[in-house]
Amino acid sequence: MTPAEAARLMISHVRPLAAERRPLREALDAVLAEDVVSPIDLPPWDNSAMDGYAVRSEDLRENGETELAVVETVPAGQFPSKPIGQAQATRIFTGAPLPQGADTVIRQEDTDQPANGKVRIRNARDARKNVRRRGEDIRKGTVVLAAGTELGPSQLGVLASIACDRPLVHRAPRVAFMGSGDEIVDLDRREEILAGRKIATSNSYTLDALIRRAGAVPLDLGVARDTKESLREHLRGAANADLLVTTAGVSVGEHDLVRDVLTESGGELKLWRIAMRPGAPVGFGLMNGIPWIGLPGNPVSTMVTFELFVRPAIRRLQGHALPFRRTVPVTVREPIALGPKLRHFLRAIVEEGGARLTGPQGSGILTSMARANALLIVPAEISSVFVGTELQALILDDPRHVAEPPY
Repeated sequence: MTPAEAARLMISHVRPLAAERRPLREALDAVLAEDVVSPIDLPPWDNSAMDGYAVRSEDLRENGETELAVVETVPAGQFPSKPIGQAQATRIFTGAPLPQGADTVIRQEDTDQPANGKVRIRNARDARKNVRRRGEDIRKGTVVLAAGTELGPSQLGVLASIACDRPLVHRAPRVAFMGSGDEIVDLDRREEILAGRKIATSNSYTLDALIRRAGAVPLDLGVARDTKESLREHLRGAANADLLVTTAGVSVGEHDLVRDVLTESGGELKLWRIAMRPGAPVGFGLMNGIPWIGLPGNPVSTMVTFELFVRPAIRRLQGHALPFRRTVPVTVREPIALGPKLRHFLRAIVEEGGARLTGPQGSGILTSMARANALLIVPAEISSVFVGTELQALILDDPRHVAEPPY
């Protein structure tokens, strides 16, 4: 399959998770599962946008000073008790309700207040200004935030302003992940790693961080040995997960046993190879109804395929309607020679519309990902890229998403 075909297949087997009422302070980054309709107007009344004096614009002189009688003072949090009549004013503060009859708030900087209970307006530039009208932000009965909206700080503020204290949101996905390989160990065996006898499980730390960054809850199943018994034992820990991600063991070597164990355990294999580089040996299927994505073991391949396939699956579980990052056009600033006729995802630095590679592109060179802010996408039919060629790039921290895989 092409990467886009594989991504569509995976997404077609993933559904948004069940929704739950969550306290507003615990809903950051969650996705709404229903439209939120406002029960009130916001602001709930006409109010002042300034500290100053509420007046009638018809009483103001365009040129020269105006003297008005001050009938009362209304701070924020209180309501006026008197309407404004001819040649009258109310001392008012920001956020306080506007008294009946007033259509203007004169900022206090444009006034002088003598001791006789009157205010002198020196400048009428604020005529019919500095008033926040009832419902100018939100109207009662309108949809304030639609289902599928991700709740950031500003969205939480909007919900708080209409007293929505427990929004209905999709729960955070639980993503189980594990590696495999007799040569792979965790950092508690540091001395063996430094002596060159074992390889550190860098993928475990990378995947944990990628899952958290995607807004899901990581469940580390550890590193299985290259035996079916060890793989089965570790995979049992995924029983309560919403998504299972494995690394290594999905190629065609004699120790690549993950696919066999999954099928022998009742799993249904949907695909096991994608026409791309890096990351061709990718598997996908269902294990007891849980979607499984098998990533390659090489560190760069793991990260690239996570971005293209796992992250969109997590977003779909979260309830996002747009699971895929968009791509943007870039101009290549260096010549690139490619190998097999596969769709390439090259680690690149994109700046001011131009793209250059981060260095050698081997799938084991993890620093090529650490330096990158984008994946430069080279179609399979292109064997050489010349300076000035326009290609598409996927920006790794781009917040904008699309419905279909653009790669």
